[in-house]
Amino acid sequence: MLLRQRPGTAKGVIFVTLEDETGVCNVIVWRKVYERFRRAVISGRMLRVTGRLQREAGVTHLLAESIDDISSLLDTLLRPEICRAADQP
Repeated sequence: MLLRQRPGTAKGVIFVTLEDETGVCNVIVWRKVYERFRRAVISGRMLRVTGRLQREAGVTHLLAESIDDISSLLDTLLRPEICRAADQP
């Protein structure tokens, strides 16, 4: 996770910016979703977010429906036996 913002003018909406090897995605977390997944949003260093994808004018947003903290998987990235599908012939 790159960034988490909760502007005072956003009426309870939280904006999260995620990044992976394919690029950056803006995640919109509505108040009710935040209340259900608060712990993951606040403390997660690596998140799995599912929801509705919205693309408009070249900008991609993900409207979050479910958020999981998968920070515990960060350690597996250091193991050499883990290989990515993109690395396969």
